[in-house]
Amino acid sequence: MKLACGFARPCVWRTRPWLLGVAAVAVACAAGLVLHFGSRGGAASDRPLVIVVSADTAGWIIPCGCTTNQSGGLARRATYIKQLAVDSDVIVADAGGAAGGDSAYDRLKFAAILSGEEAMGLAAHNLGGSELSLGADECRRLAEGGAPLISANTTDRGGKPIVAPLKIVDAGGRRIALVGVVSPHYATAEIQVAPPGPAVLSALHDVAGRYDAAVVLAYLPTEELETLAHELPEVDAIVGGPTLQSIPPHKSGPTLVTSITNKGKFLATLRWQRPRDKSSSGSGGWNAEIVEVAEPLADDSGQLAGVRRFEEELSQRDFTPAEAGFAPMTAESQPTDSAVAGSDACRKCHAAESHVCDASRHHGAWQSLVAKGFSADAFCQRCHTNAYGLPGGFVSARRTPDRVNVDCESCHGPASVHVKDPKNRTPFTAREQCTRCHDRENSPQFVYDTYWPRIEHGSPATKPGTEIAP
Repeated sequence: MKLACGFARPCVWRTRPWLLGVAAVAVACAAGLVLHFGSRGGAASDRPLVIVVSADTAGWIIPCGCTTNQSGGLARRATYIKQLAVDSDVIVADAGGAAGGDSAYDRLKFAAILSGEEAMGLAAHNLGGSELSLGADECRRLAEGGAPLISANTTDRGGKPIVAPLKIVDAGGRRIALVGVVSPHYATAEIQVAPPGPAVLSALHDVAGRYDAAVVLAYLPTEELETLAHELPEVDAIVGGPTLQSIPPHKSGPTLVTSITNKGKFLATLRWQRPRDKSSSGSGGWNAEIVEVAEPLADDSGQLAGVRRFEEELSQRDFTPAEAGFAPMTAESQPTDSAVAGSDACRKCHAAESHVCDASRHHGAWQSLVAKGFSADAFCQRCHTNAYGLPGGFVSARRTPDRVNVDCESCHGPASVHVKDPKNRTPFTAREQCTRCHDRENSPQFVYDTYWPRIEHGSPATKPGTEIAP
């Protein structure tokens, strides 16, 4: 799926009032401000210039694979970028929101996502809300390690910038300033966030004459994004998130505005097209489109190798639910002393019901993870194990190998109190648990009235609001 918009800005390379000439490029290089992309330097390349921006990856390093035709993932993103690079000079950027949380698991995954982006030639990654949640020290550590993190409007409580405000990229002789900002709503106890508009202008003022065009990576909700565009006619384009849905490219005055969101499933592709007649400014300018990262894009082998390395690290770390930051499902009626008893305890009284479960795909949930190489991933373990994170339930692959697969207490809740006294019902209403895992993302074809009869069991059959009786 593609959404596109284009418009011309006459002589954008020549009419900037602060352009001071080619000598400024050498100054910028000496100051470490300019990154070089493309195969040519000096005079501007005849190849098209393309800027590819991602946003709101939200920890989705790769689609989970629970269903076919899932969009997103670094492996397909890399393939798309490589295809563009065949006949274009490509700049790769991210508007923020790539981390999925701030747990030890999320930090490891974010580092893996950054590594994957850098392998694609990442020029700049803006600090979004999830990046700020990792803390100033972590963002600085990643930047000092080489990650091109930027943010023009964040400081620590002492007023010191978290990372560089911008990056200037030389792509085939064309210098693009990438400036990052985030909404003040994402300020934390240790990170201050200033208004984005003045921050962008200040950052660009400091590098006046060293760039030919400016693109703002803006992690802002829709209303703030549009307000920023209205405030900044000086910039060429603003690409944002986290909007509730992607915003098709459009003009706000002279500035191109768009946004992408939703787990890295979409990319904003900005193109600069030179005039057909080099002596004229006609038929040239910026245009953009939103592209879905979906089939028929193939998975890039290098990115898949990076995912495999991430999964191997997960296997070594063997994260517990607490370390992964995933809260277990509980119920208000759950007794405080209730714990998982294990499916063998259930089978003693519920042999017929257990046979239904054992014959279902639930019972092979863990093996499906092992086959795909994701059995160490906490994100996947939540829906492929027995009572993930509950007392006595699945803790990790090495610690609780007997709590794999989706079994009785995944749906009925911890049963130790019930086992001791069958008059005490299990705490969960089983039929209400389905959509915890069979959600729109992982099970888009799920239809309750079709799926429930496949697993319904009990004598008499389970009815709404009841649990299996002893």
